[in-house]
Amino acid sequence: MFGVAALLAATLVVPGVAPTPLQPATTPLPSAATDLHEIGVVGVQGISRVNGRTTRARAGTAELDGRVPVPVDGYFRMGSNTKTFTSVVVLQLVGEGKLSLDDTVERRLPGVVKGNGNDGRRITVRQLLQHTSGLFNYTNDFPALASYDSYLAHRFDHYDAEDLVAIAMKHPPVFAPGTSWDYSNTNYILAGMIIERTTGRPWATEVRERILRPLGLKHTSDPGDRASLPRPHANGYQQWTPDGPLTDTTLLNPTAAGAAGGLVTTPSDLARFWQALQQGRLLKPRQMAQMHQTVLATTWQQFLPGSRYGLGIQFLPNRCGGYWSHGGDVPGSQTRNAVSADGKRVAVLSLTTQLASERASAVDSRVLRLMDDVVCGPA
Repeated sequence: MFGVAALLAATLVVPGVAPTPLQPATTPLPSAATDLHEIGVVGVQGISRVNGRTTRARAGTAELDGRVPVPVDGYFRMGSNTKTFTSVVVLQLVGEGKLSLDDTVERRLPGVVKGNGNDGRRITVRQLLQHTSGLFNYTNDFPALASYDSYLAHRFDHYDAEDLVAIAMKHPPVFAPGTSWDYSNTNYILAGMIIERTTGRPWATEVRERILRPLGLKHTSDPGDRASLPRPHANGYQQWTPDGPLTDTTLLNPTAAGAAGGLVTTPSDLARFWQALQQGRLLKPRQMAQMHQTVLATTWQQFLPGSRYGLGIQFLPNRCGGYWSHGGDVPGSQTRNAVSADGKRVAVLSLTTQLASERASAVDSRVLRLMDDVVCGPA
């Protein structure tokens, strides 16, 4: 996931308006939004669809200590959900015979991955999409994520994809390609570069033409260098240390994330995307099967036991089998979701707070319980 580590939480309940369910609480979403706000998330908005029935809910405020509620279906940064969009484009190109998952990075991007033991001749496109390349995660050495002061100093900086890859190339690989698994945003910056080199158009243009327009996702976009969010939106808040204050981190130049995490969306748009994907509307059967071929997400087992990773998509086991998903994190914002294998059940949550206290586990547990209840039905 892009940005400061997920799995964080707050020490105090944030003051604000009363939680506002937008549908009768006959589905699990309104109560989950209320609970998450009471745990300490400033603002929560979400949508669920279960067998054709849509429920929306929100809780908390658009601004810390404010009185205006979180907007209904407001804009937010989807973070690493962007990776699934990027993977879909790559797999579409594979289906069209313009790429192979077995192509090496060196073949597609000559001379880009090299130095300090990094070797693009040994890394395949598949390994990029599945996080088995071993490449260092550039966001682990990224100035805007080091502290609040560093965030303020760098939040408007522009980055080209080559700049982000160069950060990773300063570090040796974490492991030899194909020998293990570790999440790295560098992989998807390279995937975006491969899309551009293959098609002659930026990755975001291909996402727009291949996914957003066909699905009618009018509220999803790549903002380019625009550091602000469209209206309506809630502000995002980051707690940098367990005992520290919540700081406003709404403004951020999305080029810091690019094809790994730069897209902006709404709950309705993102839910529609996940349903369309699982219903086979974006990929041919062979490419769908390739996307869903998973490996154990080795470094996630401590906090997501049994989780597996495919090509830009995550599988989480649960009490009724499991569901497909992808989290997203940027400073001050978390995106969580779940979709059933047949696409008939989906939930999307936007949380406007990244927290750093012991309440992190309570946030995560409540989110996971919601996703289970949507996919499986209440326990």
